[in-house]
Amino acid sequence: CGVSTAAEPAASGSVPISGTCEESFEGVREAFAANFAERGEVGAAVCVVVRGSVVADLWGGWAGRPGSRPWQRDTLVNVFSVGKAFAALCVARLVSEGRFEVDEAVSRYWPEFAASRKSGITIGQLLSHQAGLPAVRRRLPPRAMLDHELMCAALQEQEPWWEPGSAHGYHTNTFGYLVGELVRRVDGRSLGTVLREDIAVPLGAEVYVGLPDELHGRVPEFLWPGEPPPELEPANLSAVELMEYNGYFNPSGLSGAGAVNTREWRLAEIPSTNGHATARGIARVYEALANWGEVDGVRIVDHRVLDLFTTERSYGMDVILHRTSRFGLGFQLTQPERPLGPGTRAFGHFGAGGSLGFCDPDAGVAFGYAINSMGPRWQNPRNRALIDAVYASLG
Repeated sequence: CGVSTAAEPAASGSVPISGTCEESFEGVREAFAANFAERGEVGAAVCVVVRGSVVADLWGGWAGRPGSRPWQRDTLVNVFSVGKAFAALCVARLVSEGRFEVDEAVSRYWPEFAASRKSGITIGQLLSHQAGLPAVRRRLPPRAMLDHELMCAALQEQEPWWEPGSAHGYHTNTFGYLVGELVRRVDGRSLGTVLREDIAVPLGAEVYVGLPDELHGRVPEFLWPGEPPPELEPANLSAVELMEYNGYFNPSGLSGAGAVNTREWRLAEIPSTNGHATARGIARVYEALANWGEVDGVRIVDHRVLDLFTTERSYGMDVILHRTSRFGLGFQLTQPERPLGPGTRAFGHFGAGGSLGFCDPDAGVAFGYAINSMGPRWQNPRNRALIDAVYASLG
């Protein structure tokens, strides 16, 4: 792929692909092009950094439906749960500053959280999906997910669905409100503000939780499959079924269905779900993390704290996902069932549809991938092909 920034045709000859790529990482460009030609990609960008050098920075396809406006170098897109790692990083930064310890009770900093048998839940349990709060039981009003205070009040009232610490289950959407409120209580600023002022701006990384209005013109349509479910609780669900359903659809737009392309969604701060970023921005954050918290003289987190946050806290059958998951404190850790390359210390976070940010400190790899269509959520062939191509290029 050389070093030219001119557009290059994909394998199909019909999808515009642009960017730069080192010759030794030609396999990454080929995998990226094949995602469009063979795996249903619509619009996407990928950026790979190896030991401080950008070896691939590619973008292609459409910022909307096929044949619409082309994806641009500066296109920003909703990356869903990729943002959970940025939320965890905001917490890790506060720990680095000595603001609290992860084994302290959440209620020490958020007293109202102690209601409904939650006084003993620790910050570590919250971050590792062990708190038993993946959903709100009572039906919430439409668009409640856009109101941080309303969501936090509902979570204050909610009793844990399981004994905290006895199991882990992915807090798909509640994670962001819980962690966001903890950050606000400790720091006084919102999580999106901490991310912007203390991490993104110092690094020069375009990653946002709460996207400024003036940037919305750079966001493509996200091609969400199907219609959002009705704003009614399904009948005849068991307690476990209700927990799982409400974790995704209470209210119906909680995961983004019917809301992801609206101005209100983009402006809101929903750290678990509505982070917006470029692939380059994601990779820039992980470039610092691959170097244990520092890059180009900018330190965003203490090495010791990042090591703590990327040490296993939860591993095994996930009671929400019904498959194996593995977490540190907020970060997903590589696992045999879904490896982030061959290394044992890689960490990051996947997002709905296949978006991904991760790093491998041992290999010096930082990776960002952003998309605008909903591919497979578990074993996604598009990000898998890109990861495999990166490591094949490393030799």
